[in-house]
Amino acid sequence: MASFYDRFILPRLLTYACSASPIMHQRAKIVPKASGRVLELGVGMGLNLSLYDADKVTSVTGVDPASELRTAALAAPRDPRLQLDIQDGTAEDLPFEDKSFDTVLCTFTLCSVCTPCVALAEARRVLKPTGRLLFCEHGLAPDAGIAKWQRRIEPFWKRIAGGCHLTRPVGTAITASGFKIEEADSMYVPKTPKIAAWNEWGVAAPV
Repeated sequence: MASFYDRFILPRLLTYACSASPIMHQRAKIVPKASGRVLELGVGMGLNLSLYDADKVTSVTGVDPASELRTAALAAPRDPRLQLDIQDGTAEDLPFEDKSFDTVLCTFTLCSVCTPCVALAEARRVLKPTGRLLFCEHGLAPDAGIAKWQRRIEPFWKRIAGGCHLTRPVGTAITASGFKIEEADSMYVPKTPKIAAWNEWGVAAPV
């Protein structure tokens, strides 16, 4: 059974952190690129839903293991034309057929899944051959000094941030999981603590 912290405090903490203006600005760089039938990994509180282009997207299916977050996602603002389906599930064990989605969207999710390589393999499995993985993730900083502090703080950070890791690589994990990155960019997100500010985003295709 989830603890009081996990049920009532953590969702509020995540909402505050993940909906901050600099983070939403990063989301807005990648979510509108989605098209067709979309699967969103770790849909959380539905912060991306208002950013989809309903002229390009036929439906959005979101998965998340947390019931409190799924409830919030169903109530999140979105274009009324957007067909939405929120399901209980994890990124590592998707309840969908092979090659069934045009887009898989992954934003600030790989940091907290149990096994990123399995989650990415599942994303590749459910993507159509012509589909695309859209990603926007924070992770291991390229600067040694910051990376050192990320490693020091991560054990404590994981306990208060719902299992969020600070030191997971982003681009290398995606390419190691059978994707070719077609577009990519990166930066330290402004007005964000440097230990959690390194952000990589882009588009990848299954190979």
